[in-house]
Amino acid sequence: MIDLYTAATPNGYKISIMLEELGLEYQVHLIDLSEKEQKEPAFLAINPNGRIPAIIDRDNDNFAVFESGAILVYLAEKTGKLLPTDIKQRSQVMQWLMFQMSGVGPMMGQANVFFRYFPEKIPAAISRYQNEGRRLFEVMNTQLATNTYLAGDEYTIADISTWPWVRIHEWSGIDIEGLPHLQRWLALIEQRPACQKGITIPPKAELSDQERAAQIQKMLTN
Repeated sequence: MIDLYTAATPNGYKISIMLEELGLEYQVHLIDLSEKEQKEPAFLAINPNGRIPAIIDRDNDNFAVFESGAILVYLAEKTGKLLPTDIKQRSQVMQWLMFQMSGVGPMMGQANVFFRYFPEKIPAAISRYQNEGRRLFEVMNTQLATNTYLAGDEYTIADISTWPWVRIHEWSGIDIEGLPHLQRWLALIEQRPACQKGITIPPKAELSDQERAAQIQKMLTN
């Protein structure tokens, strides 16, 4: 049994998708980010950084793992799936996983904040993060021109890590026109049952743009 501490965000969806792909039994614990539950002592004992997602592996002496990329690697190694053992192939997967962790996620996250939620519209900041997000998409499009998936011809944790972010490109205000290989990859991953289910765990609250902006503003200021 895996205890999954998560919320309805791209980083959270990575792990629910992974667990669905692996067919592992897990229990969801919803963390209310707007109420700062991720900063409470009980959760900080699991993840000292106070961020979702995190897991506890009850079958491995209640071992806790935080950081979405580290969780993906841990679960892949635990099951022997979705991460090659060949040193070169493994490195390719890890390179694209780090590409997402250091680039796609942070840039799109900042684009979301400045484009959608920040109380003051700062065109230079919006343009900076949207342009960098588009550049990263172009890098992916070039890679996918000669590869079915990000790290080659096999679906791996690199795809699981990146897809939940790229699929919300419109929310970040980042255009994917003229990127046919990226579009093909997005549609391909979307067909996977585990991905379709994973992005519903936990369910996303139906909020108006005004309610969502107010919620994010509360998170930014508290």
